[in-house]
Amino acid sequence: MRRLDLLTAEEAGRAQEASSLPEQVRAVVDLLAGKGSYASQSLQTFIETTNSQLYLHITVYEPMVQKHLESLQSYYGNGLETGPLQRLTNLLLVEGLTDVQQKEHDILQIEATKGLQNVSKSIPLEKLFLPLSKVSIPPRISVTIGVAGIGKSTLVKLFVYTWAKGEINRDIIFVLPLTFRELNTYEKLSVEKLICSAFPHITEPNCISAGAARTLLILDGLDEFKTPLDFSNTVVCTDPKKEIQVDNLITNIIRGNLLQEASVWVTSRPAAASQIPGGLVDRMTEIRGFGAAEMKDFLDQMFLDNKDLSGQVLHHIRANRSLHVMCTIPGFCWICGSSIGYYLKHSTDHPQETTGVPRTLSEIYSYYFKMALSSDWPEKPRETLRIEQAVNNSKKIVGSLGRLAFYGLLKKRYVFYEQDMKAYGIDLSLLQSSLCSRLLLKEEMQSFTAYCFCHLTLQEFLAALYYYTAAKRAIFDLFTESGMSWPKLGFLNHFKNAVQRSLQAEDRQLDIFVRFLSGLLSPQVNKLLSGWLLVKDEHNSFRSQAIGFLQGCLNTDYTISSRAVNTMHCLHEIQHMEVAKMVEEAMKNESLAGMLTPVNCSALAYLLQVSDVCMEETNLSNCLTYNICKSLLSQLLFCHNLRLDNNQFKDNVMELLGSMLSVKDCHIQKLSLAENQISNKGAKALARSLLVNRSLTALDLRNNSIGPAGAKALPLALLLSPCSLQHNAIKEEGATFLAEALLTNHRLTTLHLQKNAVGAHGASRIAEALKQNCSLKECDTFQSKHDPTAYLQCQDWFIFTSSPICLSLQSNSISSAGVTALTEALCSNKGLINLNLRENSISKEGGPAIAHALRTNSTLRKLDLAANLLYDEGVSRWTWLGLKLALACVSLQENAIGDKGMAALSAALKFNTTLAHLLQVASIGMAGAQALAEALTVNKISCSLGQTPELGENSLGMDGAICIATALKGNHGLTYINLQGNRIGQSGAKMISDAIRTNSPSCVVDV
Repeated sequence: MRRLDLLTAEEAGRAQEASSLPEQVRAVVDLLAGKGSYASQSLQTFIETTNSQLYLHITVYEPMVQKHLESLQSYYGNGLETGPLQRLTNLLLVEGLTDVQQKEHDILQIEATKGLQNVSKSIPLEKLFLPLSKVSIPPRISVTIGVAGIGKSTLVKLFVYTWAKGEINRDIIFVLPLTFRELNTYEKLSVEKLICSAFPHITEPNCISAGAARTLLILDGLDEFKTPLDFSNTVVCTDPKKEIQVDNLITNIIRGNLLQEASVWVTSRPAAASQIPGGLVDRMTEIRGFGAAEMKDFLDQMFLDNKDLSGQVLHHIRANRSLHVMCTIPGFCWICGSSIGYYLKHSTDHPQETTGVPRTLSEIYSYYFKMALSSDWPEKPRETLRIEQAVNNSKKIVGSLGRLAFYGLLKKRYVFYEQDMKAYGIDLSLLQSSLCSRLLLKEEMQSFTAYCFCHLTLQEFLAALYYYTAAKRAIFDLFTESGMSWPKLGFLNHFKNAVQRSLQAEDRQLDIFVRFLSGLLSPQVNKLLSGWLLVKDEHNSFRSQAIGFLQGCLNTDYTISSRAVNTMHCLHEIQHMEVAKMVEEAMKNESLAGMLTPVNCSALAYLLQVSDVCMEETNLSNCLTYNICKSLLSQLLFCHNLRLDNNQFKDNVMELLGSMLSVKDCHIQKLSLAENQISNKGAKALARSLLVNRSLTALDLRNNSIGPAGAKALPLALLLSPCSLQHNAIKEEGATFLAEALLTNHRLTTLHLQKNAVGAHGASRIAEALKQNCSLKECDTFQSKHDPTAYLQCQDWFIFTSSPICLSLQSNSISSAGVTALTEALCSNKGLINLNLRENSISKEGGPAIAHALRTNSTLRKLDLAANLLYDEGVSRWTWLGLKLALACVSLQENAIGDKGMAALSAALKFNTTLAHLLQVASIGMAGAQALAEALTVNKISCSLGQTPELGENSLGMDGAICIATALKGNHGLTYINLQGNRIGQSGAKMISDAIRTNSPSCVVDV
């Protein structure tokens, strides 16, 4: 083209920048299209004389690609709003399926995890099929999972449309989107027949099957496939022209026997995705649910014409934690929002006909059905016959669809075709009614018409309605579709049968169905649907016996599974919550000890999911035993902040907790095991779990019996921050092991090791390690009585690193010699902001050393010197208080500082502009009070220290108190002052109180 002068150098360069031959061809054709007939004729000559591959690309493949792009843009662009779909542009990278995802119903997964995914990396949609690093290769098999209604099919539509517009993944020549509901209509297929049937404009499928053009095959909705995939008995096929069973075709494609060069993207609900062996999956991603802002935007879009209503709906959803969690699923949020919106509008127009705001699943769906049913009523019903006819038609439709829904649920069928409708006696003309359009989604393709319920839960509610109605008159087991079974008479027998089948089901797919069945026995639901789908007050004959049966299912033993939790949900639906309320009240009062029977344990497991009491912190201290803890493990997994203090746990419980921390499902971020009886063996069990745990960020092991061997096993615990091991017995040997771990640890920011008898050698080793550790921000370590030489090590640490911001050396008897070493280090340190030297026998000789350090240090903001032995002489040279320092708080309680010392401090305070708190200064009398008052009068800025002054237990007397009160008159920010124990009397107290409150009316004066 360049030799023929058809392209400029710049145009040729742009064409060569394309990553593949088809892209280069496309770029050249686009450039020549606007250059007249001579360019077209020259291109034709060039095509005829060049190589066959390029000829095919230009004459066959390129027109075929263009038709394919146009076809996809036309089909997938209709009705796709990209605005609300930003959530789908970032997927979560996950490492395989968790146990909960493989075994539990979608709704139970959301409830168990509280709608929050475990900590995961995300990947942008445009990088979904690219290598994760420069040394890796693109994934061949990608699987994206998401619960029903989360937006899997919408994600596929978004990707295909964005790709067809040329915005992402331009290196992919063909994207072939297929659905499993479409594959259900075939018995046998070959690869090439599949491509030609689904995409008639692709006239040369061999270019795809042979790998000549990079292809992405999308298989959407594995959970809707009618035949389970069996990878262990796959009949191998490598011929793209050979027709085989569709399920075998899919397994051969995924295994790489067919379409070896193509990338394959499968979307599925989590449980169905487990059919694909993990070893065949190169990349697994998960669609996240709504965040708080996205939920609000979604509801605003639902109620565009009524923002107030949208706000009210959101308020009601947030007030119910269980509903709020499930509303992270867009499909459920739409149903829930519609129902609550309908309730709010209806309660305003017809208050006498409404019940309370819907709180249970059954009430939400009852309102939804009432809304759907009412749309079939004439706008102006004048004839009773027409109303009755509308009701009868609705009952007929719901009855027919309910039977389809129930037996579809048993067969795990979620997509239905016209032949299915006819088989269940459903008149296809009735499917055009507005009621059906609110319950069913219809998909029409050239070769088939498919129907599915708007959401899985709608199918389950309809199934429950059918079963409830049919059970009142059925004489055989309804779970046997043929009707051949032992006789079962009476509603209660059928109800018990349904509950028992749910409890025995391996896949848990009947759990929500049974919840709805229980909910139909509640007074609220009966009131909502009576006259439409239910008979008024008929539930009264069955309700109490059904409640008794459900409670009996809980009285087994201490094995609390998700089945027991679902039974508690059934009791919630039926509106019998006495047990749960009692246990929740005990949780609030921290009085669970001794009351955790099997039934109460089931209620506790249920509350761990739904109660607001557990939202910020799950406190199960002083109430658990080994057996109870073992029974609750599956529920404790999902508590983000878990306190198990003071339960007398021994090492055998640590084995249990270690197994819990080791599983993929674990969501625990903070775990407190303080004040138990954990020894070295228990510490080792926890240490093993930390090798694989990825959720824990903080571990508290205070007040246990962990010795040196336990400390040796716990270096991984130092990756957690904060890490608390104080009040154990790690001793010098254990401190040495921890010091070695600190040499390579770069994540720890807070370390607590007080009262561990680490000794001088242990303290020195830790201090030496901390010279190289730049991550530590808070060190609370040396709380043992050892000689001051260890503090010389701390001195070096302070000088060499500025990373620690908080250091506690409380109760170490470091004396003035140790203080001298520390304060010399403080002169050079540039990071410390909080220093605790409380209870250290620092005498008056240590005062000058502190003064010297604080003249130089420019970062320290808080200094605690309480309960030492400074006396007046120790603070007599503290002129540094008058300098411009960062220090904002000094605590000098219990230092026997009298009037002379107060006078020295006050002289400096006249010039201080930063100090905000001077806590309980000393045993000062009248002279000291006058000196302080004079400082506060001269330096108005330092009146800020009067916001909460502690002057109690001094000897101010009346005159001294008056001096302080007068000086504080100008302090408008005063909120509290303590003048207790100063012998000022009642009248004096009133006078001072009135004086202070003149300018600070809200100030609390404690006298």
